[in-house]
Amino acid sequence: MKDLLADFRTFLDVERNVSKHTRRAYLTDVEEFSEFLTSQENRSAHKKILDVQTETMRAYLAYLYGRKLKKVSINRKISSLRAFYKYLLREGIIKRNPAQSVQTPKMEKYMPTFLSVDEAFELLNVSRDNNSASGLRDQAMLELFYSSGLRLAELAGLNTEDINFNAALVKLRGKGKKERIVPVGGPALSAIRRYLTATEILRKENSTSLLSGAFFLNVRGKRITTRSIARIVDVATVKSGIGRKISPHALRHSFATHLLAAGADLRSIQEMLGHESLSTTQKYTAVNINRLMEIYDKAHPRAKSK
Repeated sequence: MKDLLADFRTFLDVERNVSKHTRRAYLTDVEEFSEFLTSQENRSAHKKILDVQTETMRAYLAYLYGRKLKKVSINRKISSLRAFYKYLLREGIIKRNPAQSVQTPKMEKYMPTFLSVDEAFELLNVSRDNNSASGLRDQAMLELFYSSGLRLAELAGLNTEDINFNAALVKLRGKGKKERIVPVGGPALSAIRRYLTATEILRKENSTSLLSGAFFLNVRGKRITTRSIARIVDVATVKSGIGRKISPHALRHSFATHLLAAGADLRSIQEMLGHESLSTTQKYTAVNINRLMEIYDKAHPRAKSK
């Protein structure tokens, strides 16, 4: 069993090029399934995991339902097993994928949380008068989240050399280590410059180059963590007086929603968000239906009766 997992891990790293988070989730899900199989019979996990039939997969699905897991968690676990058995099938270790025909629960549709334009401006103004290094850092983070639609991990992983001030562009490393380049607005670039200037001494003290290495730092001069960034957004949200909890991802949603409402096309938004599928962009972007109806009425020759 350990050998199977080790080989699958290598496959995920080298051929699928998935993120560390995704790889960890896949391997954890397969290990949990192995434990389930071992608890059912006394045969070894290695033997049982290769002999699994569709009926066993359905029994596992019922077991997951019995644990009262959320549908999204159940879907992810079954998806991990599909990927694992697909890999074993490709390698000729098994003859059929027992997870392929298992019906997973339908996901609930949801509207992503996002800010209105006024709320976004309120949030961005929170740290504007704080000229300390940490205040300028927080301001630069919030501006960049909203200006370019970054993911939390992308912001934390940003390096100084990734920012092209002359071209007003930033290079990001997204899911699966895929890189993309997105525009950065003027206010965000100004905030970034101010923060970089304010941390010159901190970077020199920690032997961090002004031209390369981690861009957003903690008080010890090390790369800031995603958890710390989330806390900074929480504090800024409270200070802004918005009156509701906002996650870093909500700023990404706001970026996309406001672009769409102002007339940007979905394909361009998809590129900037780094989504592989346009359907993902449609799901994560709250559509301003009034704006769409206005465009339709003006553009479509048969929109109105004569």
